[in-house]
Amino acid sequence: MKLCTFHHPHGKRVPGAVVGDRVVDLERALREQRGLTERVADLGTLLRHPTLDRDGVCPRAELAAVVDRAAALIADRGGATDDTLAPRLDAVRLAAPIARPPVIWAVGLNYRDHAEEQNKQPPAQPMLFTKAPTSVIGPGEPIELPAGRDAIDAEAELGIVIGRRASAPVPSERALAHVLGFTVCNDVSDRAAQKSDRQYCRAKSWRTFAPMGPVVVTPDAVGDAADLGVEQRLNGEVWQRSRTDQLIFSAAHLVAWISDFCDLEPGTVISTGTPGGVGVFRDPPVFLRDGDLVECEVEGIGTLRNPVIRRDEGSS
Repeated sequence: MKLCTFHHPHGKRVPGAVVGDRVVDLERALREQRGLTERVADLGTLLRHPTLDRDGVCPRAELAAVVDRAAALIADRGGATDDTLAPRLDAVRLAAPIARPPVIWAVGLNYRDHAEEQNKQPPAQPMLFTKAPTSVIGPGEPIELPAGRDAIDAEAELGIVIGRRASAPVPSERALAHVLGFTVCNDVSDRAAQKSDRQYCRAKSWRTFAPMGPVVVTPDAVGDAADLGVEQRLNGEVWQRSRTDQLIFSAAHLVAWISDFCDLEPGTVISTGTPGGVGVFRDPPVFLRDGDLVECEVEGIGTLRNPVIRRDEGSS
């Protein structure tokens, strides 16, 4: 199942599910099938709504049932349906699946090849940091280079989206029960700030520095995401290419590790780290410039494309 958030042709932003060449409006489907009355503007808000966030159960099966019923309705009509229930995919604009995550956890130095290009030993435990939820943007939205900042780098990453609350330590073998699915993240980074601050928070949290999307793919389609191709292309040229079997700490391990010391709320995103090949470690280093196009792709999930623009000196 492919879940998303999209801008409806009629103007509103809603959570959705991709079914063939159409996108089911989950807000409308839940209103008709489950009596939803409140406005729900994105997938993250839906995950935290009492309609789905109850009894500690991951809503994958419930969402699948809603989507299947909507798809059956479309099939009964011979594929014809009004655009308010399931507009054509090519007629909508996808947004970030989770517009404002409760928190974005990110992981440093989590690929063996990324550790090797820095001549560092793999860490003994996950190196965690957070990114500001306000840095999230969706597919096609521009990454803005802050005024006066010239060492901005892109990092293709597998993202985990939490669907079921984890309020106590979760064993690795049960971690996927808390995962709604997987998405593509771009951990945009200000390398100069990272070096001067000696930590990651500011460097990773400028506005627009957390592109995400295009969809969230549930584990029934990609399993535990333990062997998926990960690639970043800059203006069509491959810069990063690896597989998630190079992860030092797996998706399941990261969910278990983080849940040991804090609650994981529905809609939380975990960006699992980036492979080797990033611009800062090239010789000479190469950073993002106005007019660039960054494409981050994870096998079985999709490609996240974002143009790069320079923010004006007077903007905020």
